[in-house]
Amino acid sequence: MKLNILAGLAVVAVSVSFGGCATIVSRSSQKITVSSIPDGAAVTITNAAGAAVHSGTAPLTVQLKKGRGYFKAEHYLVSVTKEGFQPGQFKIDGAINGWYFGNIIFGGLIGMLAVDPNTCAMYTLAPKKLDAILTPTNKVALNPADQSLTVSLVEVDAAK
Repeated sequence: MKLNILAGLAVVAVSVSFGGCATIVSRSSQKITVSSIPDGAAVTITNAAGAAVHSGTAPLTVQLKKGRGYFKAEHYLVSVTKEGFQPGQFKIDGAINGWYFGNIIFGGLIGMLAVDPNTCAMYTLAPKKLDAILTPTNKVALNPADQSLTVSLVEVDAAK
């Protein structure tokens, strides 16, 4: 009986030592939600290399990679645009996940130097939810045909 318990503990210890702590409790990608006021704004997400990784219409939820290589967190730029509103740009940054330091106790050097850095699970993206509140632009239109000037102000109720 004692031998079975010791064998079971040995299997658990070996399993944990071959996995990274952050990799065990999280993934190499993360869901990010982007919404806009007003709804229906165009959203483009580019990575640190400047490549567009996603485009769509707000509100949306997208799965983004947390890292861009060995010991390199990913960083994103989110551009939100809608006609009649000033465009907005927002950052999503990768930072070290607290679970990464669990390797000191559970994952050991293999988890800390190999597994978690390779899977990029050692990072967390923030913010997880991005709310883009777009500011309306004042529109001024000149019509040379009838020599008129049209000025309109668009107001948005941010409480909606």
